[in-house]
Amino acid sequence: MNANELIESYVADVAARLPRRQRNDVAFELRALLGEELAGKAEFTGREADAAMAMELLRGFGRPADVAARYQPTLTLIDPTDGRSFLRLAVAGVAVVVLVRTLAVLPLALSGYWLSAIGSWWASLFVPSLCWLGLLVVGFGSAAWARRRWPESAEWKPRVGDNLPVNRAGLAMGVIGILCGVYLLANPTWLLDVFLGGRAAPAAYEALAYTDSFRQKQAPWLFGLQLLFVPIFLALIVKGRWSPMLRRIFDVHGLLLYAVAAWALFGGPIFRVGVADSAMKLALLLTLVWMLIHYGMRWSRRVKPRPD
Repeated sequence: MNANELIESYVADVAARLPRRQRNDVAFELRALLGEELAGKAEFTGREADAAMAMELLRGFGRPADVAARYQPTLTLIDPTDGRSFLRLAVAGVAVVVLVRTLAVLPLALSGYWLSAIGSWWASLFVPSLCWLGLLVVGFGSAAWARRRWPESAEWKPRVGDNLPVNRAGLAMGVIGILCGVYLLANPTWLLDVFLGGRAAPAAYEALAYTDSFRQKQAPWLFGLQLLFVPIFLALIVKGRWSPMLRRIFDVHGLLLYAVAAWALFGGPIFRVGVADSAMKLALLLTLVWMLIHYGMRWSRRVKPRPD
């Protein structure tokens, strides 16, 4: 092949990688550019352009795929700035899937069916893990597209932090919600009396009856720690903002509540009926996972400006 044929082949290879509406214009522009470059190179070296000179020029110009990428926007599903966040969430999500599936097959393993438990555990990991990763790709890709489509939505805004005023109305509603929630947890059959007027079947009352062990051991600690949110929120309402002392108290209280909730989850049955007990333990497990993610993200984001 002579020099012109090499250029024509190179241009065709580049243009074939572009959308059809761009191919002719880019091919015309690129062929003219390469022709000028080759003529200038021949004039500089003082010899006629040949296949070897053209090949050297084309190799220095770059691979056809790289050249084609210069003529069209790069398709980026996940922005480079989101890479670390994507990786952290991907690892955390897969870890949660592994934890949940491990807890699900643990009774089977403890019954002596180790091989069946391992097989069930291994086979059930892939679908939820791939679903989680797929959701992350869709979510991060949609966020990146939205930032490019509406740049004003990505403008920096100050994060609500310890030094900014708290929402007193929201905290007051939180106090009311905590009191109502603890009352319902302590007396779950109250809902049956309210909505069914006390005409519920005995089996319904039995399903919402706590075991004696839970009432005597975990319940006082669990409900008492939940009630401790009330004085913390009241102190915030009065003070109007977080202080270092209140933040430490809140964090220690959260860790204690996490430990007691884990004790309730693994310390035996909560309700007398198996279905209600399983539902309650699933809710506890999801709460523990959420708390773990919440405290982990807070710990990873903390900044204390000081020299290392």
